[in-house]
Amino acid sequence: MSAIPSPAASAPASGHLNKVLGPLQLWGIAVGLVISGEYFGWSYGWNTAGTLGFLVATVLVAAMYTTFIFSFTELSTAIPHAGGPFAYARRAFGPTGGFIAGFATLVEFVFAPPAISLAIGAYLNVQFPSIDPKMLALGAYVVFIALNWVGVNIAATFELFVTLLAIFELLVFMGVVAPGWSMANFVANGWAGGSVLDGKAISGIFASIPFAIWFFLAIEGAAMAAEEARDPHRTIPLAYTTGIVTLVVLAFGVMVFAGGVGDWRQLANINDPLPQAMKAVVGASSGWLHMMVWIGLFGLIASFHGIIMGYSRQIFALARAGYLPGYFAALSPRFNTPHRALVAGGVIGVAAIFSDGWISFGGQTLTANIVTMAVLGAIVMYLISMAALFKLRASEPQLHRPYTAPFYPVFPAIALGLGLVCLGAMVWFNTLLTVLFLVLMALAYIYFRRTAGQRAAAAHDDLLSGND
Repeated sequence: MSAIPSPAASAPASGHLNKVLGPLQLWGIAVGLVISGEYFGWSYGWNTAGTLGFLVATVLVAAMYTTFIFSFTELSTAIPHAGGPFAYARRAFGPTGGFIAGFATLVEFVFAPPAISLAIGAYLNVQFPSIDPKMLALGAYVVFIALNWVGVNIAATFELFVTLLAIFELLVFMGVVAPGWSMANFVANGWAGGSVLDGKAISGIFASIPFAIWFFLAIEGAAMAAEEARDPHRTIPLAYTTGIVTLVVLAFGVMVFAGGVGDWRQLANINDPLPQAMKAVVGASSGWLHMMVWIGLFGLIASFHGIIMGYSRQIFALARAGYLPGYFAALSPRFNTPHRALVAGGVIGVAAIFSDGWISFGGQTLTANIVTMAVLGAIVMYLISMAALFKLRASEPQLHRPYTAPFYPVFPAIALGLGLVCLGAMVWFNTLLTVLFLVLMALAYIYFRRTAGQRAAAAHDDLLSGND
């Protein structure tokens, strides 16, 4: 039996965040969290599925995310809590449900930033080859943790700025390569390197699902800014519904235009498909290409910065509710931001950065594995969130719902069903990593079971308790 922490230890759990964010800033967070996925990572899906096979996978994943977000918005407006999915599952299924959702969300949001920071480091290393890319990645953590520390309003305004720049650059890319695009290029060998939809192509479609998810991964993180939103019942639906439409249009636009400018197989195994696709059309010396290289950095920065904001709110909310030590629920006395949570996630990320070269698993580098692990955590979180939506509809029909999921129960059922398909594909093609995920969850569950005193001592939260 664990000891109940002292009042001083649990005092930070009563902290509250400032309500300063409007709908445009929330939209910038929702899109910015994801926008790096339009710049890199997704093209590896071509390597297993081909252009046409990956198009099928992306249609399925886009359908899952669209129905998920329209359903998830009901939860985030009814329960505007910094814990996001953790809060919904805690209210629907009790402490254990909150644990599962909280663990899965932490895996997604703490494991994704190291991969993005390494991409930032590698990107800058091209321009500054004398600087170790890992030191550049470390510098990115320092800069953006500091920016989040000094206030959410400043951080969200910066996020909106870099997100708008990143979107502008993607639109420029489509316009510049359009004259060199042809349908013949896009469909050539489009079924996993062949011309027919056969067993190999179908297997490739399912294997490519994690890369299609990369187009949209982490959009749900905007829910973790709900406590900092002005009038969340109005601003969150606006941000989410316009955000998912923005991302769907950009994802298909980028993929289709990049795949039709030449031999797409030359872009299937690289981290910079867009500059290389543009180079095939305008040449290596074009000013458009140089602009793409520099402004493209803002896509990585937007996602990195936004996910840091997301993980800090998740750690803060879990600590405030007693799922993590109350130490991490403290707010900066000067800026009223979760500074300890920001640093905690950063320590894990930096450790991953400097372990990348000497830790491998299943034949892949640590970075490749943590990207896949982040996707696995996300899918688990999506599933329990949709289950929470159904549960709360049944158990709390009187819960104030300023926004209700359209076409209920069809939309959440589609999101749940496609989520199960994605989970099955992830488990099938990443068995060892799935085992590792379950082992980590089991260790976390042991901690959860041994720290009931922390949760008992945490400040009461009406949004989590519901009818408890």
